[in-house]
Amino acid sequence: MQAVEVYTARDLRNRSGELLQHAHDGNISIITKHGKPSILAIPFDAHLLQHGIHRVIALHMVQSHQLTLAQAAKFADMDLSSFIELLGASGIDAVDYPPEELERELEDALAACDHC
Repeated sequence: MQAVEVYTARDLRNRSGELLQHAHDGNISIITKHGKPSILAIPFDAHLLQHGIHRVIALHMVQSHQLTLAQAAKFADMDLSSFIELLGASGIDAVDYPPEELERELEDALAACDHC
């Protein structure tokens, strides 16, 4: 999933096909007018119908690495545990480490426990 795309009001007139394709591809877009957010374009999909808009935005922001789990849970008005369950039900990984980084994190955690 891509980061949120930002379009200007002029872009809306000149690039509407691109905006529609962006939404069709499952991505959120913001349309601004005079530099301020004016319209939020959200794909109409199963997540939106099942979970509601604030939760869909939180899911997207975690998946695109724009919010942490804790920030997204707060945005979704959920406790962290429930939000992690929502991620799983939505097919989104709660932890998205490359294998090498995860291995390093585990080694560091084990080393820290040796000193406890």
